[in-house]
Amino acid sequence: MRVVFMGTPDFAVPCLDALLAAGHDVVRVISQPDRPKGRGQELASPPVVTRARALGLEVRQPRGVNGGGFAEALRALDADVAAVVAYGRILPRSVLEAPRLGCVNVHASLLPRWRGSAPIQRAVMAGDAVSGVSTQRMEEGLDTGPVYLSRALTLDPRETSATLHDRLSALGAALLVDTLAAVAAGAEPVPQDPAGATHAAMLSKDDGRIRWDEPAEASDRRIRGVTPWPGGWADTRRGPLKVLEARPVPGDGAPGVVVSLNPLRVGTSDGLIELVTVQAAGKRPTDGASYVNGARLAVGDPL
Repeated sequence: MRVVFMGTPDFAVPCLDALLAAGHDVVRVISQPDRPKGRGQELASPPVVTRARALGLEVRQPRGVNGGGFAEALRALDADVAAVVAYGRILPRSVLEAPRLGCVNVHASLLPRWRGSAPIQRAVMAGDAVSGVSTQRMEEGLDTGPVYLSRALTLDPRETSATLHDRLSALGAALLVDTLAAVAAGAEPVPQDPAGATHAAMLSKDDGRIRWDEPAEASDRRIRGVTPWPGGWADTRRGPLKVLEARPVPGDGAPGVVVSLNPLRVGTSDGLIELVTVQAAGKRPTDGASYVNGARLAVGDPL
């Protein structure tokens, strides 16, 4: 098939590789513009662009998809389908209808659960036992299109968004290839049941803030769900403290109050959170007990 590939981050790269390995003709790769990155704020290309250029593919990085002749240029490519994987923009109807067979999206959830921009993180934060990938024929609604195929996997008890991201990325690549084979054979997608829909809202830094009035299990899921970004953190008397690794343990203690020094354990509304690895502002990551020594904490102190 003649395919236009639209994607931006690391998650989309295996899908691009899989299309080429399956023998599809990727006639153009479309991605987000280069963005400033790092302390020096130098312009850096998205991972999909870097990979596409290494493969010798034609790349475009438009600043927008509404107007400017974008839909017309897409239609002129005479593509059978557009494969859209974490592109990062809402596509208007004119773009969705430009390829002969429309646009197929790879979404990192079992639709209709977790429609939206942060399905991986929200699944971990919610404590879902199962996640997966779905392919949908895109329409103007946010992840509301009918589903071609879905494939599930079981979450590990200590799953983080980082580990789940990589597993779903590989799963999505295989599913995309299977989906395009089904589309070429005339398969029709199945409408979603809106009654099962949940929204995966975009993450903000505040999503990483530990709420001591939450149960320890919820705080643990929160920390794992925001790893690596925005990262778990706690308000302390010495300023924000990054929490890189934690785990819930049985026990009782007032919310936000230090219960144990080695290991460092803090009370919540139900159970204790053990802060395994932390990082104070301007410091290197360290174990909780070493942080206690530097911060001169005592049992009974509010963290």
